[in-house]
Amino acid sequence: MFLQPLTSLSWAYQLHYYLCFRTYLRRTLFAGTESADVISSLLQEICGRHEYSLLKLRVYPEDIRCLISLRPDQDIATAIKTVKANSSREYASVNSLSPPVWARGYLAQSVGKVRIGPVRLYLQLQAEHHGYARRILPPVFRYRTAKPVPLGAAHSSFDLNHHLVLLTDRRASIFGSQSGEGLCEYWLRVAAKHGFAIDQVTVLPDHVHLLLRIPPKLTIHECTLSLMNNAQHFIGRHFPDALIQAKVEQLWRPSAFAGTRGKMTTALLKQFLSTRE
Repeated sequence: MFLQPLTSLSWAYQLHYYLCFRTYLRRTLFAGTESADVISSLLQEICGRHEYSLLKLRVYPEDIRCLISLRPDQDIATAIKTVKANSSREYASVNSLSPPVWARGYLAQSVGKVRIGPVRLYLQLQAEHHGYARRILPPVFRYRTAKPVPLGAAHSSFDLNHHLVLLTDRRASIFGSQSGEGLCEYWLRVAAKHGFAIDQVTVLPDHVHLLLRIPPKLTIHECTLSLMNNAQHFIGRHFPDALIQAKVEQLWRPSAFAGTRGKMTTALLKQFLSTRE
């Protein structure tokens, strides 16, 4: 059974990232108020120019720490490269310095409205939340990795966690525990091939929750389209009767929700970046 691949998605999202990068050779370039104001203005202007939403910024003598919001089609690696390259060139020019201003490498961590721990529990309790737990054979499949797959990227330290929610077309009840298990196993191979990791999945009849970790070079949009289109291929090939009985021509609604999650909340990080030492 052939299902037309999705090429675009409409999004509901909240993608917040904590970024930190240092000066070249740990030079104390921003010790004074004037220099700190100059680099702060530059970073705000560069982010605005490239459609990155700079939510909070803290300038230290040897490094920059900030909270940034991105769209689903924007990746961390490109954002960091753009901000560092432009600010290095412009700050060096203004202050008659020899570039580079910034050292190689950066720290990138996801933060969100809630911490990742409660989200893990929320996914684990979806059967109870939707009233399936009391059934003799609940139409639910749950997966949680026992050993997280390591991800790496040159010159960076990162931990980028995303909560993803996908809905079936017309919220039709398509998945069962058997198809959910098969789909999850297939998705794990897809993730390994494309270089991201799936840490947790809950498959319910009409929607799916996932916790993903991605490297800085990938966007959540890329990963989501890959998962959705591969799922359509898998279900269309192995469980076509479920689609026929549901009377749908597509597996998914062409939309998704993505939210970043981490060890810290966005509110707590904003407070940290606002506190004067």
